[in-house]
Amino acid sequence: QVHLVESGGGLVQSGGSLRLACVASRMLLSIHALGWYRQAPGKQRELVATINKGASTHYADFVKGRFTISRDIAKNAIFLQMNSLKPEDTADYYCTADYDGLVSWGQGTQVTVSS
Repeated sequence: QVHLVESGGGLVQSGGSLRLACVASRMLLSIHALGWYRQAPGKQRELVATINKGASTHYADFVKGRFTISRDIAKNAIFLQMNSLKPEDTADYYCTADYDGLVSWGQGTQVTVSS
């Protein structure tokens, strides 16, 4: 299993930017894939972006061109750079890791975008 700790959430105005970070308890190259999900109040959790061991990335259509997922292998961390934020991006953002077929989740970090 992988222990994940997120940080970087907060309150930002519409059009602003935030950078989320997630530090993993295992070496990134030992993890099949990591990613970000989000869950808005009253809605289901949804995929935002993923990055796999080979550094291939995948994005949900609603964040393409605005969000960028990246990693720092030396820090065992992944990041989510969020630009051009919209009120509808308001949600709790969760880091996830697929390690040896087991999926782990972080505790989440709250992002609030004001209009």
